Amino acid sequence: MTAINPSSLAALGRTALSEPEAKALLADFGVRSPSGGVAYDAPGLKALAAKLTGPFALKIVSRSGAHKSERGGVRLGVTADGLDAAFRAMPQAPDGYLIEEMAAPGVELLLGGYRHPRFGPVVLAGFGGVLAEVLDDIALRVCPITSADAADMLATLRGAALLGAFRGRPAVDRDLLMSALLAIGGADGLLLRHRDCIAEFDVNPAIATASGLIAVDARAVLQPLPADPGQAKPPPPDFGALLQPNAIAVAGASATTLAHGNQYIRQLQAYGFPGPIYPVHPKAAEIEGLPAFASLADLPEAVDYAYIAVGAEAAPGMLATAAGIARFVQVMASGFADPGARQALAAAAWSGGARLLGPNCLGVHSPLGRVSFMAGADPRPGGVAVLAQSGGLSLDILRRGRRRGICFRTVVTMGDAADLGPADMLPWLLDDPETTTIGLYLEDAPDGARLFRALQQARGRKPVVLLVGGRTAAGARAAASHTGALASDGRLWEGLARQTGAALVDSLDDFLAALAAIQTLRPRPGAPTRRVILFGNGGGAGVLAADAFQRAGLEIGPLPDAAATALAALNLPPGASAANPIDVPGNLLQRDDGRLGVAVVAAALAGGGWDAFVMHMNVPGLLAYEHVDILGPLIRAAQAAASGGGGHVAVVLRSDGDPAIEAKKQAFAAAARASGAAVFNELPEAAAALQALQAIERSAPVIPRS
Repeated sequence: MTAINPSSLAALGRTALSEPEAKALLADFGVRSPSGGVAYDAPGLKALAAKLTGPFALKIVSRSGAHKSERGGVRLGVTADGLDAAFRAMPQAPDGYLIEEMAAPGVELLLGGYRHPRFGPVVLAGFGGVLAEVLDDIALRVCPITSADAADMLATLRGAALLGAFRGRPAVDRDLLMSALLAIGGADGLLLRHRDCIAEFDVNPAIATASGLIAVDARAVLQPLPADPGQAKPPPPDFGALLQPNAIAVAGASATTLAHGNQYIRQLQAYGFPGPIYPVHPKAAEIEGLPAFASLADLPEAVDYAYIAVGAEAAPGMLATAAGIARFVQVMASGFADPGARQALAAAAWSGGARLLGPNCLGVHSPLGRVSFMAGADPRPGGVAVLAQSGGLSLDILRRGRRRGICFRTVVTMGDAADLGPADMLPWLLDDPETTTIGLYLEDAPDGARLFRALQQARGRKPVVLLVGGRTAAGARAAASHTGALASDGRLWEGLARQTGAALVDSLDDFLAALAAIQTLRPRPGAPTRRVILFGNGGGAGVLAADAFQRAGLEIGPLPDAAATALAALNLPPGASAANPIDVPGNLLQRDDGRLGVAVVAAALAGGGWDAFVMHMNVPGLLAYEHVDILGPLIRAAQAAASGGGGHVAVVLRSDGDPAIEAKKQAFAAAARASGAAVFNELPEAAAALQALQAIERSAPVIPRS
C-alpha cells in the first residue's frame, strides 16, 4: 500500500509534494534515496545524525515545492561538528529540515516526467544536477515505455558515452538505470499510476554508479486532471464510404454566383464522379444543371458524403436536420475556435447519425472514388494515403506530389478535427488493402494517446512518415520544475517517432521526398540503409552531397575492396574520380555510346557491400550529348546490380529551372521511375528521404506490396 497518496493530497489543495514525500513515493516503486530523516529543530537533527554516517546534506523541507537552492536552503558536506552552525545559517522552515547521508559521487542524471495535455504521461531522462537546463541533453518518450525504449533513451543522449567506462571510472549500472526509468514511466510506473494528479515529477540529480542508482533530490507538482465535459465519442466508422461514396450532397452552392459549392460540383463532374450529386439550397430549384433540394432532410436518398460549404453560424443547424441522411458530413467553414463550439458542431452531426470531418477543412481526395477537392487532380490511384490538418498544405501535397510521381490512395483534410481525426482513421488505413504508405501532417494531436497507440500498431505493418508543424514551440505549460523547463513538443515528437518506428521529417519537401522514395523503394526491414555510393557528373556537387548524407546518418565511406579493384582495372581517363563519391564528367559518360559510364557503374556495384546507390545528374550537362542515351543504360546497370542482392537505387536530376530543360527533365524522371528508381530534385532531399527510409527499416517487418 502506498504510504504517500498524491491524489488525496491534491484533493486537499496541495500543489506539490515535499522532497521527503516525493522520495517516499519513489521508494514505493523501488527507487532508493539516501538514508535520512526529517526534524524540526537542532536537537532533533543531532539525534538523527547520530544514527547516520556523515558527512550530511541538510535541506529545508517545503510542502509548496519551492526551490530550496534559490532560498539558500541547502548545505552539503556538513559534518557532525558543523551541524549546529549549518542549522543556524538555514532559513526558517515550518515544514522541517531534511538530513541525509551524502551520496557517493557518480554520473548526475535528471529523471522524471510530466503530463502532456494531448499525450498524457511522458517520461524524461537526461544529464542533470545544477546544470540540467544548461546542458539541455534529454530524451522524451510517451508512457508507457518498454525496456527497449529505456535503452534507446539512454543511447540517444549526446553524452551517452559518460555512462560507460570513462577516465578510469567504471561504467554505471545501466540495468538499474533502466529499471528506474521503467519504475517512473513503465506500464505500471509512477507516472501512469498517478496520472490523475501528478503534473510534473523530478529526480534531479539521480546519481548513477557502477553499483547502483540513488535519488538525491526529488519533487512533484500536483494538479488534478480536469473533468471531461465532452459527450462520449462514437467508435470509429468504416471509412470506405468516405473514400468511395455512393452519392454526394453539396450545401453552399449558388444559383446566381460562383460559390465554393459550385466549384466543388464542377470538380466532381470533371473528375468523373459516377454517382448522383444533390445540391442543397433553401430556394433554388436547380444549380449547375442539377435539381436542388431545400434541405438535407429533403434528399431523395441517403448519401455517404455531404459537403457543407455554408457559414459557421448555419452549419450546426444544417447538420442537425440530416437524421439518417448522411454517413459523413464535412464542414468547410472556419470560425469554431472555441472548444465548446467544436463540441456542439460534433454533437449536431452525431444527433443525425453522421460523422464529422472538420470544421475548417477542404474534404477528401480519392482517385478510386473519383472524388477530389482540387481541380485538375491526378486521376491515377496509388497506395500513398495522407491525413493532413491543413487544407492549403494538402493542395501543395497533391500538386507537388504529382510532379514527384506520387500516386495517392487518398488525401484527407481533417482541419480542426472536432470529431474525426488522425487517431480515428489511421487504424482503418492500416487494414486497408489499397494503402501501402501513410503520411501524416499534424499541427496538433487532439487525441494524442490514441494516436500514439495507432502509430505503435503501424510499426511493422505499414511505413508512416510524420511532418509536424510547430515542433520548435515550447509546450504551453508553466515550467515549475526542471522537467517543465526542458520539455518541448519537438523533443517529444522525436521520441514518439523512435518509439513507433515512424519517420519524422522537417519540411514539406522532405515529406514528399520520403513518400516518393517509400512508394518506389521496398523497405528492407532489419537492414537499415546506411552505406551509400554516390555517382555523378558534377564533382563539387558530390563533395557537398557527401556532407549532407553524413549529417543524415548515412555513410559515404571508401568503396568496398572488390569495387575499388574493378574500378582501378578500368584505368579511367583524367578528369574522372574512382573514389566515393565517384565523379565521371559528361564528356566521359557519353564516350563509346555511353558504354564507359555503364562499365563504371557495374564495377562500382558488382562487389556488393552497399545499401543505396545515388546517381546525381546535371540535366543540362546530359542534354549536351542528346545523341546518346546516357541516363537509361546507367539506371539499368544499377538496377541489375540491385536485383542481385544490392540496395536501393535513387536518381537525382538537377537543373536550373529553365522551362525547356524542365520538360525534358520530367521525361527523364518518368523513365527513371518506370525502371524502379526513386527520383529527387536535389541531393540533400535524397539524403533526407533515405534517412526516412532508414527509420522505417529499423522497425519490424513491413507488409509486402501486392
